[in-house]
Amino acid sequence: MTPRIGAIIGNVDLKAMSDQQFDEVRQAIGEHQVIFFRDQPLDPASLKDVGQRFGPLQIHALKGLPDHPEVRKLHADENSKHVAGEEWHTDMSCAAVPPMGSILYLHTLPTLGGDTAFASMYAAYDALSDRMKAYLEGLTATHDGRLAFGRFDPEGKFPIAVHPVIRTHPITGRKALYVNRGFTARINELDQPESDAILKFLFDHCANEYFQVRFRWEPHSVAFWDNRCTQHLAIWDYYPQVRSGYRVQIEDGDQTVV
Repeated sequence: MTPRIGAIIGNVDLKAMSDQQFDEVRQAIGEHQVIFFRDQPLDPASLKDVGQRFGPLQIHALKGLPDHPEVRKLHADENSKHVAGEEWHTDMSCAAVPPMGSILYLHTLPTLGGDTAFASMYAAYDALSDRMKAYLEGLTATHDGRLAFGRFDPEGKFPIAVHPVIRTHPITGRKALYVNRGFTARINELDQPESDAILKFLFDHCANEYFQVRFRWEPHSVAFWDNRCTQHLAIWDYYPQVRSGYRVQIEDGDQTVV
């Protein structure tokens, strides 16, 4: 879809993938970082089944469905004061082991708007100067779940984790920036003013349109992204219309952030 990120895959039924199709989809995630599918009518149970082919599912910090706790409902309408993902973020980077990937299915869309933008953190890292790469190497950052989720549950207790500012992908071996506006609170080895300045630069840098792809949803579309090397943004430009669907998160079998 763009030179740096994203691909649309056709002629596959996610509920009935052959072993060969499954291997091709898994390979496409590694190559393109986020992949999209059209015309995939799913319900919570079938979405969970699709996700579980790629690995165990991770329970989200916010509540899932009563019958399917691994499945989170994403819904926005005329009563919404906030929507999930309205800042650039990497899913659950506040967890000690953030999810490997996420699969989002939307069944109801506004008449116009509601796109999701994705950005390659490989491209963001590669575009840094050698001096900035050297400066950031070895630094760590604190990721605080309250920054993202406190608006939805002010009394909730959310995870806090420390991760490297530059992450090495466990499968591809490529380096990626691993700070995001939604969760990252500070760089631990820097004084607060310096941390604030560096994070502002990095957040703005990660949002550069040259690193991005923008997906226009249709009913029964699916997005599947590698959470270890991407960020995304849900564009809330459709109020008061309805945008609704379900999401699952796949555990990172590597179990480490390096």
